[in-house]
Amino acid sequence: MSDVAGSNLEFHPLNREQHGRGVAAFYERAGDYVLMERGELPDAASVQAFFEDCPPGCDPASSLKLACFDGQDAIIGIADMAFGFPEASDAYIGLLLIDPGMRAQGVGRRFVQHLAREARARLCQRLLVAVLDINTRGRSFWEREGFVLEKTFEPRHIGAKSHVLHRLIKPL
Repeated sequence: MSDVAGSNLEFHPLNREQHGRGVAAFYERAGDYVLMERGELPDAASVQAFFEDCPPGCDPASSLKLACFDGQDAIIGIADMAFGFPEASDAYIGLLLIDPGMRAQGVGRRFVQHLAREARARLCQRLLVAVLDINTRGRSFWEREGFVLEKTFEPRHIGAKSHVLHRLIKPL
C-alpha cells in the first residue's frame, strides 16, 4: 500500500460556479459509490445535490463543501460537512468520497483530520457520519479513524435502493 499522506495535499472550499465542472468530472471517476448508494450512475443532479443538500435544520450556506487536491489542481476527494446536526454542537459529515485510484493511500485519513480541525474551529464536540450497511469497507475506514457506532436506522430508500444506515460518532 502506497501512502500519499505525506505528500502535498491541499484542501479548499468548493462552490458550484467555480468548481461545478471539476466536481462533475470527479463524480464520473468515483461513480462506484453513487452506483452502490443509489443504484444509478452520478449525473448533473448528483452534482447539484452535493452543493445544495444538508441535514434537516442546517443551513446549506454554512456547511462546508471541500475538495482535496493533489497539488496539481486535480480533485482527488470531496467532502461535505454540516454543522448543528443532530445536536447544536455536532459536525455531520454527509459525504467523504475519494477517487478510486487514490483510495488506501492515506488521503481519506488526511481528509478526516482536516475535517476534525474545521469542526474544532467551530467549537463542535463530536463528528458524526452515516454509513450504508453494504459499505463494509467504508465502515472499516471510519472505525479505524476512531468512530464508534451510535445508532442503526431502519431501512430507507435512496434512489432506487433501500439501505440500513449506521450512524458513527467520534468525540473531538
